[in-house]
Amino acid sequence: MMISAGHTQVGDRYRPARALALATTVCVLLCACSGDRKDKPASQVVAKVNKEEISVHQLNYSMQRQPAPNPAQAASAGRRALERLIDEEVVLQKAAESRMDRDPVVLQAIDAARRDIVFRAYLNKLSEQSGKPGEAAVEQYFDANPALFSERRIYSFQEISIDALPEQIELLKERLKAAKSVAEFADYLRANEFKFVSSQTVRAAEQLPLASLSQIARLKDGEFFFAATPTGGRVVAVVDSQSQPVTQEKARPVIEKFLLSELRRKRAEEEVKALRGNAKIEYVGEFSQAAASSPLSPAVALARNAPASAALDIDKGLKGFK
Repeated sequence: MMISAGHTQVGDRYRPARALALATTVCVLLCACSGDRKDKPASQVVAKVNKEEISVHQLNYSMQRQPAPNPAQAASAGRRALERLIDEEVVLQKAAESRMDRDPVVLQAIDAARRDIVFRAYLNKLSEQSGKPGEAAVEQYFDANPALFSERRIYSFQEISIDALPEQIELLKERLKAAKSVAEFADYLRANEFKFVSSQTVRAAEQLPLASLSQIARLKDGEFFFAATPTGGRVVAVVDSQSQPVTQEKARPVIEKFLLSELRRKRAEEEVKALRGNAKIEYVGEFSQAAASSPLSPAVALARNAPASAALDIDKGLKGFK
């Protein structure tokens, strides 16, 4: 697994192409740097900027952080990456002359980046030790989520987002319940000068938030429901829907990827919790009183700082069924 400041992970299916592209790039650039002398061994240096050298390892790392080029574009992609490294080097040298690299703000940013990279690298290494989900776990998840798979539907929605005060929410719910249609409810909103926006969308089940999917799956065509929002409320009506189930065989890769992500997340949470439990942690100053009354959960801290999952986020919608 490759770690970068931007936390780039390369999937297994891309590694052969990336390896070939990198090998081609390195060969081309090393040959260019060695000139016409056939007896001269290939150098690990691909460029020199004043007295500083740029190595093939730096170039490889820079290439790994970019989308993998096809073999035909590898040389030009490698050349562009090298030029970017040269640009960085000339600026870094000039910044060092002015001692900008010793600026307290810059040093703090460097330290923060180092901490983040090491943090993510450790948890990524730990996540590699997580076992893969078994067939029984895949079957259980498939059976537990019929709205995503065996009873999957494509929905045509009409949505109305309403600006309203908290004390108006119950009234809106009652008016919606009494309305024969969403159009009738919209007429009520206009007549009473509520600000609202109406829109129509088409979404598959996997494109809906998992927390709302079970409620939406129970709706028949023409039915609707009301949900409170921070600025008022939202009405969601199922105008039409089409059944498009997904077999377990077709869903298996997506489920396995999601379950593997969950295993790795839980492993990371458990590790952080154990490390915190074994550490002597003392809150000082203004944080001591707040920490005693409401300590920050390790899971909360991990969710904020842990590596982004390589698997698909179920709340943002499972992709890849088509």
